[in-house]
Amino acid sequence: MQQQEIWDADTARRYDTPGTGMFAPEVLEPTVDRLAALAGTGAALEFAVGTGRVAVPLAGRGVPVAGVELSPHMVERLRTKADETSIPVAVGDMTTSVVPGEYTLVYLVYNTISNLLTQTAQVACFRNAARHLTPGGRFVVELWVPELRNLPPGQAATVWQSEPGYIGLDTYDVLNQLVESHHFRFDDTEQARLFRSPHRYVWPAELDLMAQLAGFELESRHADWTGSPFTAESRSHVSVYRIPAARSTATATAAR
Repeated sequence: MQQQEIWDADTARRYDTPGTGMFAPEVLEPTVDRLAALAGTGAALEFAVGTGRVAVPLAGRGVPVAGVELSPHMVERLRTKADETSIPVAVGDMTTSVVPGEYTLVYLVYNTISNLLTQTAQVACFRNAARHLTPGGRFVVELWVPELRNLPPGQAATVWQSEPGYIGLDTYDVLNQLVESHHFRFDDTEQARLFRSPHRYVWPAELDLMAQLAGFELESRHADWTGSPFTAESRSHVSVYRIPAARSTATATAAR
């Protein structure tokens, strides 16, 4: 499926889960706290801004926020929370769309860089982030660590979450570094709702090389937004990349 097909009107309508899941205060508040600190006195740009889960509360902290979003249906939901003046959004691809302005922070949260299904597209995303940043600016990527250690030979899927009313599992194509996520939601009836999405998984080391190609340096990596140490057992990471304060001609060219 194409990303435009996945993020349709029905998905946009069901995306927000106030107070639970990715919208739970214990998930959202540390994210916004960290991003506000990284933005400082500058402006922030969110790639794949969606319905404004992060952008709206970040703007509420006084940080000027703009966004890029592929799905017009998601932007329609965002517009019920903030108008174009409050959070301007360019409808387009985060690998190529250019948003006017200067930014000290570009961020990409909740595994969204994996929605880009080729290495070339993921590198282009880094270069587009660099294109928008002032010298010394930062690009933040939140991404899960592939769970291949839980995938024994001959098995193609892992269950990564199981709780009442929900099962999440991933099926892997290890040859092409692709994974399809399956989200099953159900109640006491015999019916269940399935949402599927394709992804390209990326190891932290590969992500760091993408960053170097775009002129970034790795500034920090933690296991979560609160700053927990990143270890071999961490299931995800928050990586902060920085454009050197004095960019050379070669670095500036790499970002274009």
